[in-house]
Amino acid sequence: MAERSFAREVQDLKLGDGEEFRGEGILAITKALLQSGVSYVGGYQGAPISHLMDVLADAKDVLDELGVHFENSASEAAAAATLAASVNYPIRGAVTFKSPVGINVASDAIANLASGGVTGGTLIIIGEDYGEGSSIMQERSHPFAMKSQVWLLDPRPNLPSIVKAVEDGFELSEVSHTPVMLEVRIRACHVHGRFIAKDNKRPDFTLRDALEHPRRDTERVVLPPASYLHEREKIEQRWPAAVKFIKERKLNEFFGPEKADVGIVVQGGFYNSVMRALQQLGLADVYGETSVPIYVLNVTYPLINDEVAAFAVNKKAILIVEEGQPEFIEQALNTILRRRDIQTRIAGKDVLPMAGEYTPAVVLKGVKAFLELHAKTLLGNAPPLPDASSVLGDPKIKALGKAVPPRPPTFCVGCPERPIFAAMKLVQQELGQHYVAGDIGCHLFASLPPFHIGDTTMGYGLGPASSSAFNVKAGKRPISILGDGGFWHNGLSSSVGNAVYNKQDGVIMVVDNFYSAATGGQDIMSSRALNLARSTNNTIVDAVKGIGVKWVRHIDRTYDVTRMRDTLREALTTKEGGPKVIVASSECMLNKQRREKPLFQKSVRDGQRKVRERFGVDEDVCTGDHACIRLSGCPSLSVKHTDDPLKDDPVAAIDNNCVGCGNCGEVSEAAVLCPSFYRADIIHNPTWFDRFLSGLRRSVIGFLQYRREARRIAFAD
Repeated sequence: MAERSFAREVQDLKLGDGEEFRGEGILAITKALLQSGVSYVGGYQGAPISHLMDVLADAKDVLDELGVHFENSASEAAAAATLAASVNYPIRGAVTFKSPVGINVASDAIANLASGGVTGGTLIIIGEDYGEGSSIMQERSHPFAMKSQVWLLDPRPNLPSIVKAVEDGFELSEVSHTPVMLEVRIRACHVHGRFIAKDNKRPDFTLRDALEHPRRDTERVVLPPASYLHEREKIEQRWPAAVKFIKERKLNEFFGPEKADVGIVVQGGFYNSVMRALQQLGLADVYGETSVPIYVLNVTYPLINDEVAAFAVNKKAILIVEEGQPEFIEQALNTILRRRDIQTRIAGKDVLPMAGEYTPAVVLKGVKAFLELHAKTLLGNAPPLPDASSVLGDPKIKALGKAVPPRPPTFCVGCPERPIFAAMKLVQQELGQHYVAGDIGCHLFASLPPFHIGDTTMGYGLGPASSSAFNVKAGKRPISILGDGGFWHNGLSSSVGNAVYNKQDGVIMVVDNFYSAATGGQDIMSSRALNLARSTNNTIVDAVKGIGVKWVRHIDRTYDVTRMRDTLREALTTKEGGPKVIVASSECMLNKQRREKPLFQKSVRDGQRKVRERFGVDEDVCTGDHACIRLSGCPSLSVKHTDDPLKDDPVAAIDNNCVGCGNCGEVSEAAVLCPSFYRADIIHNPTWFDRFLSGLRRSVIGFLQYRREARRIAFAD
């Protein structure tokens, strides 16, 4: 069950020639693929591109009508490998995944594809996840394009430009027989706008045609001596063909006056930020008219030497707005101009930061610094800029900083992974600290407070593999964490299979929450739901046993903290050798609530009797030691002050976000903390018996309270 349904939006994919399409960037990319006659699309979900996969899944009827094959690939490598269908056949294909981690995984397939070249157009749509909102290492996709000689498009973040980039990308790929990467940042993925649609196009040459009329060209197989010829072909044939197409079709754009003392060269994805900066400096308006010439690189690789030279000549200086490091474009522009003896000054990382996201504020500061150095007269009529220091120095803003403490990311309310790490913490209190290898996914939050469990993370599905170096005899065993998404992505072979082969004497905890939860809740092979389009209900237990794991324990309810603790202790202390695998299964609470809440609310509206569980803390019993919070960390578990004069510390409290998972009570029991937690059943549409029982309970409790109050010793004032 994906995070969001696009059932309504995909109807717009049926719009025809001349009709206006309105929506966000992800939908525009999907529509552009269909307008371009794509035959097949594959990919792997991951921010900021996850919704593209979700849109395609929801658009099954539209794809089937056009004869377009779509599949959720097992990994980015599996997705990139499907592009082999376009090597010998005039078939257009596209794949999509998060970058740079997706490019890392897919690089082997992409390198081979780029070496042999393609006949049909191939488009690799990558969601560039760089900057303050990123969840991964800070790297760029640009060097991968340079390494494998894959052309890189970076369109301006508006719908017409994005759609044009998709259509141009296929043609560029076919003209140059080279795969093309289309880079879209989070702003481009979710920007809203409109464009004039075209009719969807059925593939001219289908996958069925390819199967029935197979073709073979040994020169496309990456083996010597053909692989030596591929390198020369890239430089002598494909590169010139790409440059010719880019120039003739004017894929890069020029804005502003033809002649000026200074200019700006910008990656297409940052055009809006540059225009906003110029607007604030009084050098551009909201309609895109600018007093400073701008050269927009909608194609950031390869660069077009003639265009660069023509833009730079007769200018004193030009600014390169290039996010991230190293400064590949800036270095390349310096080389191009110096070889042609053009002495225009190149500015870039001297006025803009080498690392970090180029937010509008950062771009504004850099553009202003550049103009102050090289064209100060342009700033003569600039309106006064807002003083950020004065805003941050406002007493109300400072007070807000004190009132709102830092909030590190953590598990969702009711997350079934929280009790796993509560149990692990209890075991470590008993057996001592252990080396714990983390993995990509929600479970990586355990490395933060309150658990502080997890020492490293090396890649999706590589948690147990990263413990390989610790396969030595010692008093303690290493513990490795592996999610179900990572397990099917890469972990089964690279981690569990590797552990079996090398007889690793460690503990592998497979967190099975039924979905690829961290990327939006998409189904995977071990999902429990019945998926008519995919094969689900393939158990992780059977898989690990099938590759030779002897010691396997399956816990089908992670909220049983006592059982989790005892099983983990057994795995760490047993004398049996080889990998010990614990499969801890409970449904992702976020997905469970998405599925059950609408059904629950509908039943209540229909007048059916429904019971909702809630948990609370008896403040008369709670001692205020907060051990429950240190072993849980649930966002719904907080503290509050009490009127009891004998209690100095605030007591625990549970707010209205509670989903009734019961983890707090389970932790208290397993840790032998206190009996202050209670469960309350909230009954909607109660029956006559429920009302009778409630009245009886109130009468009995009221009587007992009255009797206790009557016996209380009172002292006169």
